[in-house]
Amino acid sequence: SIRDGQTQTSEIINYDAETQTVTYKNAQVQVEEEVAQFRLISDQSENLLQFLRYATPLICDELDKNSKSHAFDGYDVNWEEKAEAIECLHTLNYSEVDDDLQCTDLSWNAMGSVIAVAYGKLDHQDWCTDKSVLCTWNIDRHNIISNKPDTVIEVSCCLTSIDFHPTKISLIAGGVFNGEVQVWDISRDDEMLVARSGISDDSHQEPVTNIKWINDPNIKSKTMQLMSSATDGKIFIWQIIAQNQDLKLTKGYLLLLCSASASALFAVLTHNIPKSLRISKAKDIAEIGVTGFSFSNEDKSLFIIGCESGNVFKCSLNSERNAVTGINSIPLFSPVTFTFHYHDGPVYSVECSPYHRNLFLTCGMDTSTHLYTILQSKPILSFEPGNGFMFNVQWSPVRPMVFAATTAEGSLLIYDLEISKINPIISLAVNDNKSPVYSLQFNKRRRQLLATGDGNGKIQIWRLNDELTNQRTREVHHLAELAEITLD
Repeated sequence: SIRDGQTQTSEIINYDAETQTVTYKNAQVQVEEEVAQFRLISDQSENLLQFLRYATPLICDELDKNSKSHAFDGYDVNWEEKAEAIECLHTLNYSEVDDDLQCTDLSWNAMGSVIAVAYGKLDHQDWCTDKSVLCTWNIDRHNIISNKPDTVIEVSCCLTSIDFHPTKISLIAGGVFNGEVQVWDISRDDEMLVARSGISDDSHQEPVTNIKWINDPNIKSKTMQLMSSATDGKIFIWQIIAQNQDLKLTKGYLLLLCSASASALFAVLTHNIPKSLRISKAKDIAEIGVTGFSFSNEDKSLFIIGCESGNVFKCSLNSERNAVTGINSIPLFSPVTFTFHYHDGPVYSVECSPYHRNLFLTCGMDTSTHLYTILQSKPILSFEPGNGFMFNVQWSPVRPMVFAATTAEGSLLIYDLEISKINPIISLAVNDNKSPVYSLQFNKRRRQLLATGDGNGKIQIWRLNDELTNQRTREVHHLAELAEITLD
């Protein structure tokens, strides 16, 4: 037998401990969720029919009461972020434009997302030889480039006025210093020009001062037309002929002054204007340059115009008095139906109230802003902030008692007639060098936004605070009371 003895090796002991084994199991398995299928059950039970017969008249009665209620008049849901202070969101400028070109006009598109800017000069001493541009920025772009517009359209002469179409978001009209009217479609990739009036006997012979899309109540067609005014004393209505890239003159008006000794052919007499601006008896007849116009919010045939002479007139599209022939291919009528007390210098801006059919604002070279009612000739309120010429005035689209104005000393003034009927509640310095602020536009779709354009060619987008964008209780009624009290 074999036997171990005095072996020098230790005993080898083998055992298993903490054995690693692989265990398989499913966890967080991704399977397509079964979509529940819903279907409308056809219930023709008598209980349902009885409920509908009982509930339907009650619901209809309540809906009818709500439709006639004035509990929420003037209330508008504000989806914007709340703001306690006014701040500048964007400062825009086209870096490639000439340094001496100014921002002459602004316009928001129908969605309130795109701002159009007209560049030109308002201080020409002679005929214009400068080229200008029309630029647009979409402020909704995440990566908006402040000195690089989304669209740039070159114009052979200085742009003086622009206006986006109220429903077609890419269509924009412009008036030019040489008297021409043009229309562009900025959605096009190639040629953006849609139509133009050209320079002829049927166009303005002097700079266009204002252009607006209008619905002429005398025309059955729902197609909107263009209305333009100029310093030649003429107001034209145009129809777009897209096939020929043409604008057709459909109706015209002419403002002429005549001395008391002249023929009574013209309705506007020199005793209605300042003595320093009256024409001589030797001349007898002179044109009145139109600087701007604004339509009543209710009567779409009634509009107010401001003039280079300082005059303010109530006018009507229905006027067919004192026709003048032989100047254009169509007769030109005198639109004036009433004369208001004048400014002591050219009127630069006119704006009818969107909340009261009789009230409108004007401002001008005499450093004042006037609040008028169409029921009397003299202004019911006057504002003289002492900031130089006042170039633009506009009512707030959401606050009936609020309006804004811009000045020659670079200020944006905001008035709240609920608080003060004398002084602005806010005065903002738009730029550092007190360059004139020529342009002003509230955003009607986004009530917290307001744009200004100045003589440096810069555009600033301001966000207004909640006090200026939330209508107060009975504010429309207070505006009506203001008009009625001052008439007494």
